[in-house]
Amino acid sequence: MDTQYLKLTIEDKVATVTINRPEKGNALAPDVLQEIQGLFTELTGRTDVHVIILTGGEKIFSAGFDLNIIRKLEKGSNEAYTAMFHRAYRAIMFCEQPVIAAVGGAAIAGGFDLTLMCDIRYASTRAKFGQREIALSLTPVLDPLWRIIGLGRAKEVALTGRIYDAHEAERMGYVSKVFPEGELLSNVMEIARTMATYDRGCLKETKQLGHSLLNQDVDTAMRTQEWLFRSYIGSEDNHEKIDALLASMKKGKPS
Repeated sequence: MDTQYLKLTIEDKVATVTINRPEKGNALAPDVLQEIQGLFTELTGRTDVHVIILTGGEKIFSAGFDLNIIRKLEKGSNEAYTAMFHRAYRAIMFCEQPVIAAVGGAAIAGGFDLTLMCDIRYASTRAKFGQREIALSLTPVLDPLWRIIGLGRAKEVALTGRIYDAHEAERMGYVSKVFPEGELLSNVMEIARTMATYDRGCLKETKQLGHSLLNQDVDTAMRTQEWLFRSYIGSEDNHEKIDALLASMKKGKPS
């Protein structure tokens, strides 16, 4: 699809989606939200894409809501705009491929929520995170935040509206790793390329497990995982991966 505010590149089965509205801090105007929904909906059906990176580049992620537009909304006429946000959120969360957020700068309010919909988050040292909705008399997205960092910490993030630096976000378990400024995208691409060599079906099913297991009792969860494991073990791709690993071990170079 043609996009004005998103840049798309695809390389080695990795799609990189870059929010590109720098003059507005990558703020989430309606056109941006519609493009996010449309592009992620398109990417989910592409068999040549195994992993997706969502980023705003090395300097910023997204400053969040476009406040000039939100200020014009009234209670009785806000449904269309709020629905755009949640369609964009769901397009990221429920697309088939794992989505990695590469956060190079501020990810605030709606920008924070975009990172929240991703499966993995990496940040540079200049990144900032915060759910600022409470400071604007708005309610934040608490789920799936509590599933990632725990309910108590999620309440702190949501109720205080505090801004967290990258290392504090890493300590709370929201960010997986922090990279030096300017080195974020190259490192995340290296991780994504490795992931993209894995079986696309396994990546998809593992992502879906993450969505479903918390709603199952332990017995059902174990049975679900057993069934999925059984459906992949012995496959052609499984045999090829094992053969490659055994060959490398014989050479003294375990992969």
